[in-house]
Parts: sequence; C-alpha cells; structure tokens
Amino acid sequence: MSINLKSTELLLSPHPEPYCNIVISLEELKQFINSTINLGKQPIIIFGANWCPDARLLEGTLQLPTIKKYLEERCSLLNIDVGRFERNTELLQWFEPTIVDGIPRVFILDLHGNALNLKSNDRMRTAREQSSQEIFNYFQEYL
Repeated sequence: MSINLKSTELLLSPHPEPYCNIVISLEELKQFINSTINLGKQPIIIFGANWCPDARLLEGTLQLPTIKKYLEERCSLLNIDVGRFERNTELLQWFEPTIVDGIPRVFILDLHGNALNLKSNDRMRTAREQSSQEIFNYFQEYL
C-alpha cells in the first residue's frame, strides 16, 4: 500500500543543489553502503549534477516532508556528483558497466548491498515529467 503525499506538500523553487564537486573513491562508496546496512537501512546512491534540472527537481521532491520522513526511517542517501561526466563516472560503471551518460541515476540497494532497480535506474532522468507522487511511488516500490 502506497503512502500519498498531502495536498499541501508543494515542490518549492528554486530546487536544491545537492552536488558539491567532491570526488568519492570506490572504497568510500563501499564504506557508505556497509555502514548504512549495518544500521539496518537500505543504501540509496543518486548520481547527478547541479546543472541537471531533473537531478535538482528529484532532490527537491525527496525533501518534501512526507517523503523525507519515509526515507529517513528506511534508508540513507548519498548524492554523487558526476560534474560534466568527468567526475565519479567509474562509480556509475561499478553499478552498471554499460552506462555512458544520463542523470540522475538512482541505485536502491537491499540490505545485502545488491541493487534492486538496475533495470530502471534511469527512471529519474525524466523527473520533470513525473509528479512528486509518481517519484515517491517509485521509491516506495523498493523500500
């Protein structure tokens, strides 16, 4: 059963800029995954960049109170900046070797570190075409 957003929860503009030009090593990514699992939560890794309107809209949507509370109870999120596809792209390919471009990419892992949504990790590339509820429903499918 899906949780519905309240009609008063509206996406604010401008959308947040969660990406900080930080290079993350594979070891740091694995540490995030392991520490999240050790807390009994599912890791979610989102690859994006602040220049991408879909990545920023996705972040704004995830900050809506109902979604934020839902996610905080079940998972930990890590935003990874890809810049103009010159930064952290090897981490993208660690998840899916055939990815060349296209953000945001969302990887939702289970409590064993396995990606649950490999076939739809590109779904948020069209975040601007989806309602906040549709985005929330996508996350609820895997959490």
